[in-house]
Amino acid sequence: MFTSIVVPVDLSELEISKLALDRAATLSAVANAPLHLVYVRSILPITFMEYVPPSFDEEQQADCEKRMKDLVASLTLADKSKVTTAVRMGSVYNEVLAEVEEKKADLIVIGSHRPAMATYLLGSNATTIVRHAPCSVLVVRPPA
Repeated sequence: MFTSIVVPVDLSELEISKLALDRAATLSAVANAPLHLVYVRSILPITFMEYVPPSFDEEQQADCEKRMKDLVASLTLADKSKVTTAVRMGSVYNEVLAEVEEKKADLIVIGSHRPAMATYLLGSNATTIVRHAPCSVLVVRPPA
């Protein structure tokens, strides 16, 4: 089946992420595969840097890492020792695909909104990940 599963998580939209996490947790348990959660922080434009404290990046990183640990604690998995987390910075699809390569994942489970006109015109991270992924991708959407 699968040997390594990556789940991109959006900490600002946990409802969508939790749907994907539930599916990924089930697949992980069935395949006895490790689960790798990744959150990608956006890069703050340089023009804003003079308005934030010097410790801003470290504080944001620590906050995101804590929130990821809390998310893992909330999962209904028998063996949480197979769950890892990563907080990266950059563009979402580039960092998710880099995580997939590093973890040698053969499945990405990603949550997504239902398609709307905005996603057709602007695209989405899920679309780009599906298009460029080196492995299988399961897109999980909320029920209609």
